[in-house]
Amino acid sequence: MKLDRSAGVLLHPTSLPSPFGIGDFGPAAEQYIEWLANAGVRWWQVLPLHPPGAGFSPYSAASTFAGSPLLISPELLVKDGLLIRDELASYPALPADHVEYEAVAAAKRALLRQAWERFDGSRAQPLAGEFEAFIEAHQAWLEDYSRFEALKRAHRGAPWYEWPDDRLRLHDEAALKRWDDGHRKEVGFSRFCQFVFFRQWERLRRTASGRGIRILGDVPIFVAHDSAEVWAHRELFKMDRRGRPEVVAGVPPDYFSATGQRWGNPIYDWERHAKDGFAWWIGRLAHAMQLYDAVRLDHFRGFAAFWEIPAAEKTAVNGRWVPGPGRALFDVLRRKLGALPFIAEDLGTITGDVRELRRALGLPGMAILQFAFTPRPRSLYLPYNLRPEVVVYTGTHDNNTTLGWWLEDATGPERDFARRYMATDGHEIYWDLIRLALASVSNLAIVPHQDLAGLGSDCRMNTPGRGDGNWAFRLTGWMLDPGIQARLGELIGIYGRNAAG
Repeated sequence: MKLDRSAGVLLHPTSLPSPFGIGDFGPAAEQYIEWLANAGVRWWQVLPLHPPGAGFSPYSAASTFAGSPLLISPELLVKDGLLIRDELASYPALPADHVEYEAVAAAKRALLRQAWERFDGSRAQPLAGEFEAFIEAHQAWLEDYSRFEALKRAHRGAPWYEWPDDRLRLHDEAALKRWDDGHRKEVGFSRFCQFVFFRQWERLRRTASGRGIRILGDVPIFVAHDSAEVWAHRELFKMDRRGRPEVVAGVPPDYFSATGQRWGNPIYDWERHAKDGFAWWIGRLAHAMQLYDAVRLDHFRGFAAFWEIPAAEKTAVNGRWVPGPGRALFDVLRRKLGALPFIAEDLGTITGDVRELRRALGLPGMAILQFAFTPRPRSLYLPYNLRPEVVVYTGTHDNNTTLGWWLEDATGPERDFARRYMATDGHEIYWDLIRLALASVSNLAIVPHQDLAGLGSDCRMNTPGRGDGNWAFRLTGWMLDPGIQARLGELIGIYGRNAAG
């Protein structure tokens, strides 16, 4: 993937302002696109947009195809005639500075039910034809997902592998069709939520494109055990006959955790995927390429080799490296999909086989400036070691904010080296790293919005290895101050990252 010299900002839509307790695809998202465009930003990076799973993590989603109903804008539902504005008055007052997911999920679901009842009761309305066309276009994944969500509601949120009926748990088609017949409205509600999600997202993407903003999405390599895809396609994963993983995914001990990270995702049966020409992966990434202008492949190193942990282990310490599909998968993807607009997240324990695979595929990698200032040995992330094809970040959603890193995580030698390297006293270390990223030779430089606002560790998006308290950060008004926008825009212009640069 060839990248032009440009700048991007990382902010998940849940972090946008809105009166509904969570960011969404409504007016504030359009205003944010305008804010980015006026600063000369050309990329908006988002996290996975799928329905969040355990801990409300977008990386542990209930589906790798479906969209999160939490991101649906009630204001746009009013605009489409699916809600009456007075109905928004019953929405509870929720915090503006963070997301309380349980409360948001209940409140959003209630509004979406009202919209569904109005829509279902008047199929002659203008959107009816669009709805039927959407169902037909997305049938490959929508049928299983809609059943899965309706079944989970019927089982009070219990994971599929704990459902008492063996036939439903093990995806017996005849049993599922009988279940559909008795629960048409519930299955229809799930389809309706997906229709509205994709309709609003496509509208927002058109707005972004019209302002010269491209969307960088995110595809996690693994999928959640409690997901529609694992439930419907158990044969593609290393699982027993009851649907329990034999081995699970994670990473060995590293910078983030002394015992590694036991993610718990099922491991793919890559031999089975290869036998059917990687059809599931073709469908998955073709779908992602319809959602985004480019895709970050999370945990890219897992395509070369992945850390496999026996399911009985409580930590990731006693795992082993197992070869992944390697070049074979990407050769098939290129034949079927054409050019691959992918960025490889090649952080962590990176070995020669991972670097070789990324280079052979011509994919950009990533560099994190917070990891650059180890005095000995000198880091490959220092700007003089970077290459144009590497995407440079001050930090990502998994890092502390730059201010939090500086005050809490950086060692004394790292702070000393950083001060001398950047000729700074560190009082605005976040702007020092932003300038360093934008000035670098990397064609694309991306900054989390928390760093633009100079926020501390209480505003980080995720702490790897922590099961709760993540993903809750939200922007408040002053974080979109015109002064921040102007300062970012000036640096983008100075370092040739605007459209005219």
